Amino acid sequence: MDRTEWYLEYEIQYNRPGLLGDISSLLGMLSINIITINGVENGRRGMLLLSKYDEQIIRLKSILDTMDTIQITKLRKPKLRDKLAVRHGRYIHRDVDDRKTIRFVRDELGLLVDFMAELYKQEGHKLIGVRGMPRVGKTESVVAASVCANKRWLFVSSTLLKQTVRNQLIEGEYSTDNIFIIDGVVSKQRANEKHWQLIREIMQLPAIKVVEHPDIFVQATEYNIDDFDYIIELRSHEEEEITYEQFEKTQFNQDNGFSMFDF
Repeated sequence: MDRTEWYLEYEIQYNRPGLLGDISSLLGMLSINIITINGVENGRRGMLLLSKYDEQIIRLKSILDTMDTIQITKLRKPKLRDKLAVRHGRYIHRDVDDRKTIRFVRDELGLLVDFMAELYKQEGHKLIGVRGMPRVGKTESVVAASVCANKRWLFVSSTLLKQTVRNQLIEGEYSTDNIFIIDGVVSKQRANEKHWQLIREIMQLPAIKVVEHPDIFVQATEYNIDDFDYIIELRSHEEEEITYEQFEKTQFNQDNGFSMFDF
């Protein structure tokens, strides 16, 4: 019988010496293996476990519930958020009102890259929007995640090195294994009908599409924010407000192909 992964998270009520050793011993007696263990936030500890029988997990919970030194906060099949929390020691934070919106700050770039890389590894269509002010690391994070996921990335529109607005792809670039990166501001302000036709073709592919500035992108297309599977917000600090006034007023330098505003 195949072993099943479980995620155990508990809050320490009284951090006495030997507490972790006692829990590890209990897991050993129940023949439950520990894959990874780490502190996750606010005095909590998370564990990825491997168990052959679900009954072992039921017994584990009943025993841990009798301990006054800890309180179980989660015991479930691991979600992506759980695995990332154990790896990085912190949870990714969702928007209270919109659960598809996930927030990061620059100090969490490693967590952001790891999160996006895990999304990239999933097969099929996925539309990801990335919000953020200039020079916060949006494009760099998208590319770094592609490297981590061992995926090829293609700029359909971008200003990372110079202004890029593509009207066609060459043979092999239509692969569903590629990551297609679109800058909503560049596409809206600089693109022609051939570019938009290319975007429509890409949208039909069962592949990962990443759109920077999705709110600007939907203004120029038939798509809307509800079409996005995830909206990632990246800020320099938690209080930073993401606005689009500067983007909408920006004009592009026609001569050298570079934007007068660094996106």
